[in-house]
Amino acid sequence: MLIACAASLPFVLNAGFGQAPQGRGLTEVEKSPHYRDGQFHNQLPTPGFTGKKNMLAAWWEFLVTRRENARPAQPLPLVKTDLAAIPRDRDVTVWLGHSSWYLQLGGKRILIDPVFSPYAAPFSFLNKAFDGDYPWTAEAMPEIDLLIISHDHYDHLDYATIKGLMPKIHRVITPLGVGSHLRYWGMNPDIITEADWNRALTIDEQLTVHVLPARHFSGRGLKRNQTLWGSFMFVTPAQKIYYSGDSGYGPHFKAIGEQFGAVDLAIMENGQYDEDWKYIHMMPEQTAQAAEDLNARAILPGHSGRFVLAKHTWDDPYKRLAQASRDKNYRLLTPQLGETVNISDHSHQFSAWWE
Repeated sequence: MLIACAASLPFVLNAGFGQAPQGRGLTEVEKSPHYRDGQFHNQLPTPGFTGKKNMLAAWWEFLVTRRENARPAQPLPLVKTDLAAIPRDRDVTVWLGHSSWYLQLGGKRILIDPVFSPYAAPFSFLNKAFDGDYPWTAEAMPEIDLLIISHDHYDHLDYATIKGLMPKIHRVITPLGVGSHLRYWGMNPDIITEADWNRALTIDEQLTVHVLPARHFSGRGLKRNQTLWGSFMFVTPAQKIYYSGDSGYGPHFKAIGEQFGAVDLAIMENGQYDEDWKYIHMMPEQTAQAAEDLNARAILPGHSGRFVLAKHTWDDPYKRLAQASRDKNYRLLTPQLGETVNISDHSHQFSAWWE
C-alpha cells in the first residue's frame, strides 16, 4: 500500500497530469459509440505495442540506449515570424515545431496543438526539446480565435502553454473528454466544445470545422483511452485544410478523401514511428500513401523536428518522405521552423533544409 501511494503521489501533486472526464463530461463520453468497456476504441483493432520484448523492457531500452544522430548536431534553421503581424485576410500556416501549428484561415487565427515549453512530458527534466532558440511563447501569441487540441498526449497538450494562453483564447474544439483537462486547469467551460468523430461545427459563415477519426490512443497518467483522439478538416468557401493529428495508417484516410473530395493542404504526421508501435504512428511511406488517399494537392509534414520520441534519427522522417513523394501527385512542402506558407501560392518552393 505504501509503495502504491508513493507511486501515485507525483500524479496527485502535478496539475499537469490533468483530470479524466467526470460528471456531465463523463456522461457525454459514455454516449459515444466509440466508447465501451470503460474506454475509447479505434475503428479497427489497434494494438499499441507490437514488439517482441515486453513493453517495460522496450521502454527501458528506449530511455537508456544512446542512439547516434537522434538529435541534430546544431540548432535547426528558424525564421522568427511575428504571427501577430500577418494580415488577417491572408490564408497561411506556420510550423511552430513538432505538431504545433499556427493556421490563419477565413480571417480566423487558429492554433493547433501548441507546446511552447522546452519539454514534452509531465516533468521538465524529461524529453527536452532540441537545442536552439525558440521564439514563440504564450505571451507572444496574438488573440486566438480557435484553439484545436487533437488529443491529450504531452507533446500535443501542454499544461504551461495552455495556462499562459488562456486569456487569449476565444473558443476551443477538442475530441470528447479532452475538455476535462482544460476545465480542471481553469479554462472557462463556456468556450470549450468537445465533439465525437464525424461531427461538423460551424464557426461562422466562413469556417466549418469537422472532427474526424484518427487511429491512435490517449492518456496522461496510468489509465489510457479515457479521452478521444481525432483529426480535423477546416473548410472555408476557398479552402479545405486537413490536420491528421497523431494516427497510424488506416482506411479512415480514404474515407475522408471520398467524403470531402480534393484537399488543398494536408498537415500530416511524419515522425516518431517504429516497428514496435507500427499501428499508432505512420512510417513516412504510409504518410505519402495517406496523402494520396486524402486526394491532397499539397502536404506539410509534422510530428518531428523538436522532440525525440522514437528510435529513428532526427532527419529520417524528412529523407524518407522526400523519397516517397517523388512519384506522387501532391506537392511536398518543407518549410523551416517559423517559415510562412501561403496556402494559395502553388508555386512556392522550399529547401531541403535538413541536408
